[in-house]
Amino acid sequence: MNPKFWGDKSVFITGHTGFKGGWLSLWLQKAAARVHGYSLAPPTEPNFFTEAQVVERMLSSTIADIRDGAVLKSAMQQAQPEIVFHLAAQPLVRHSYVEPVATYAANVMGTVNLLEAVRATPSVRAVVVITTDKCYENREWVWGYREDEPLGGYDPYSSSKACAELVTAAYRRSFLEEAGVALATVRAGNVIGGGDWAEDRLIPDFLRALEQGETLEIRSPGAIRPWQHALEPLAGYLLLAEKLFAVGNDFAGAWNFGPADTDARSVQWIVERLVSLVPGAKWQCNEDEQPHEANYLKLDSSKAKAQVGWQPRWQLETALDRTLAWHHAWRNGTEMHAFTLAQIAEYETVGSEE
Repeated sequence: MNPKFWGDKSVFITGHTGFKGGWLSLWLQKAAARVHGYSLAPPTEPNFFTEAQVVERMLSSTIADIRDGAVLKSAMQQAQPEIVFHLAAQPLVRHSYVEPVATYAANVMGTVNLLEAVRATPSVRAVVVITTDKCYENREWVWGYREDEPLGGYDPYSSSKACAELVTAAYRRSFLEEAGVALATVRAGNVIGGGDWAEDRLIPDFLRALEQGETLEIRSPGAIRPWQHALEPLAGYLLLAEKLFAVGNDFAGAWNFGPADTDARSVQWIVERLVSLVPGAKWQCNEDEQPHEANYLKLDSSKAKAQVGWQPRWQLETALDRTLAWHHAWRNGTEMHAFTLAQIAEYETVGSEE
């Protein structure tokens, strides 16, 4: 990331009240960008957006639904952004089984609404649409998926994100290339980090069980996921946005920003590592029948490494340590805006040394 590039840039972020969106907003604020946000209210209580005081340094923060295209278009036109990051989504696999219609409405039509707003806002030069590693047709391969692999999705969430990829590709070819707007999609792994309180995510579930003195129940201990700290893919998104803005459509298309192969670990490995770091933590396997989820999932990020110059910088052990450190500081009443900026600065320093 080049802080000089981002200084005074107008940036529009959907989903800024969420976990990844909050971290991205703070990072851009730190680089002196003029950050505008559009999102529903924070999804949990407590939440990163409030605890890290993200809103206090937003240039504007619109609390509204991505499914409301008219309100979204108005907010974007008022902001007049040069760069757009689209993170707003229904992000949970298991919830998509309960609310499939709402999942498709948010993840597919929400993306359509976002791209229509971009078409109506001539100031926009670059757009990064965040999807997921689960957009690939999962074949339980032991090697990582590349950007040209077939899209698919067993569950409504994964399918909806594959649909969002197709929508984005169609808008790029039909409208935005000719208009001089460089548009890319990005696919990351299972992100972790301080300030995530979402349901049905391993680290938040672990922390909740710990605080309540309960035994953590694990659904699929053998499932392998590409774990990474939120700062890892966010660094990739920012680098890619710089390329899209400066170079244009040579960097349009799909990009993977996954962790090193050695950090694709089983759920059981993660839990046992956490238990070894936190006294009193316990876990057990939940034997109840569960909705289908992929068992083996990895990403091949060779393209991003070769063409964008991005590299993972924090190994999984470091990512887990920094996640626990954030929550320990929060429980102890630390001022979390400054603490979060310090973790971002630490990540940036490690990157410059490597």
